[in-house]
Amino acid sequence: MRKLPEADPGEPDVRSATRYLWWVVRMQGSAIAGLVAFGIVWMVAQSLLPYTVGKAIDKIGAKDMSGLLTWTGMILALGLVVVFSGLARHRFAVTNWLSAAYRTIQVTGRQATRLGATLPKRLAAGEVVAVGNSDVSRIGSAIDVLGRGSGAVIAIFVVASIMLSTSVKLGLLVLVGVPLLLSLIGPLFRPLHRRQSAQRELYGGLTSRANDIVAGLRVLRGVGGEQAFNERYRAESQRVRHSGVRVGRVQSLLEAAQFLIPGVFLVVVTWVGARLALAGDVTPGQLVSFYGYAAFMVTPMRTLTEVADKMIKANVAAKRVVRILSLEPEIVSGGDAVLPTSGELHDPESGTVVGPGRLTAIAAATPEEAAAIADRLGRYTDSAATWGGVPLRDAPLAAVRERILVADNESLIFAGELRAELDPTGTADDATLDDALHVASAADIVEALPGGLTEDVAQRGRSFSGGQQQRLRLVRALLLDPDVLLLVEPTSAVDAHTEARIADRLRGAREGRTTVVCTTSPLMLDRADRVLYVEDGKVVAEGAHHELLKTEPRYLATVTRGEA
Repeated sequence: MRKLPEADPGEPDVRSATRYLWWVVRMQGSAIAGLVAFGIVWMVAQSLLPYTVGKAIDKIGAKDMSGLLTWTGMILALGLVVVFSGLARHRFAVTNWLSAAYRTIQVTGRQATRLGATLPKRLAAGEVVAVGNSDVSRIGSAIDVLGRGSGAVIAIFVVASIMLSTSVKLGLLVLVGVPLLLSLIGPLFRPLHRRQSAQRELYGGLTSRANDIVAGLRVLRGVGGEQAFNERYRAESQRVRHSGVRVGRVQSLLEAAQFLIPGVFLVVVTWVGARLALAGDVTPGQLVSFYGYAAFMVTPMRTLTEVADKMIKANVAAKRVVRILSLEPEIVSGGDAVLPTSGELHDPESGTVVGPGRLTAIAAATPEEAAAIADRLGRYTDSAATWGGVPLRDAPLAAVRERILVADNESLIFAGELRAELDPTGTADDATLDDALHVASAADIVEALPGGLTEDVAQRGRSFSGGQQQRLRLVRALLLDPDVLLLVEPTSAVDAHTEARIADRLRGAREGRTTVVCTTSPLMLDRADRVLYVEDGKVVAEGAHHELLKTEPRYLATVTRGEA
């Protein structure tokens, strides 16, 4: 039994959608070869059945019992070949479908991890979700149909060759008629491709809208905006519906043409064969064979139109995949500079200097300014920031991530067991975990859960309130125990009593290690060794919290919300 997904999906060719699909085919070369081989055997065996039936009928007319038994045995043998090759073809088809789908999911997931914070800036969440929901299925279906498509092409030539050897007129009718009939269906594919691309774009936007509404439902209800967003979603969903109807119109014409045109062809071949039989140019058995050929030709012709349809859909899907795979992260791994064990963190752009082993607070006139400094110090934005005189951009990105942690309110709590979400490395013992829960004042959250730390967490931690999520994120950050911890508004959603406890405990828990808290909360600022006040992106004042309250009016207005 082949194990899926593959351990290593490989490096995709992202120069175009077609090249990506060809890369998928090459990566599954042996499995696809088996699929094509059994597809050809399966279809050719079916194409030979009318021939053997016709031969058997002629032997009945000639009262040749031995010949009848021989050809009857051939019919049985071909039937068995059809059955077993069909089973093998289907097995290979499913394997290739799953392999292509999983491979696309793997490379897309790997790229999403590589892009990190760049991905949501460049693509809507719905675009990424739609790749996993529908695009991988379409790519898998395109690979799946290759076996039947290859068999259809060979079967058409086999039937045409048999008919040419029996009747040049009928053989030429098939050789000329099949491409002609396919050309009649061809014009439907261009508008189908165009409309499917438009629908896919609308669907991605609608998925993004749905994600936004679900993620912000509580906020929307609080400000009375739920109805307005519902109306927008309803309008967008109607646009997607109308787009789907336009796709359906062309699709229905294509489906009808797949039955009508081969049906007309069947009538024409039967009529010509009957005329030849009446003229004595073909035998009754050959006439039956001709009818069987014409009836059989419906299958490969429909298969070829199906191949075209699925390839178009796969091409549309592959364009979306390539769009994601072609993105480059804003931050790339630097050189091989070695980070210090300790030293000052310096952001020249804002003038921020963070002393080692101290609790430093950054209070900014707007929260975005403080978050931008944290991003530069954590190297989530390319900058000239240094640590101990070493430019962060010159150090390996993996080393920066291991030593410096930025914990903000955009960090998600994933679905799964709570303990695994709080301790993703799995290295914390019970005592360490209890200490982190105590510091973050989160022990009551765990105690309230029926399963405690073994309780399953809902996606995005939706079963927790905003304040509970903040405290659990703080637990996770503390357990990772980085050399430098940058906390962005870690207590903005908790009550004052809880915030005071966290502020008191955080200082002791991070004793001797560098900690930066971006906040305007007086409770947190009062516990800091040093406070930096930022305005217009620059540090304009620094000192102890109580000193700044007396000497810096702008700082006073910011931290008291103008109420002092």
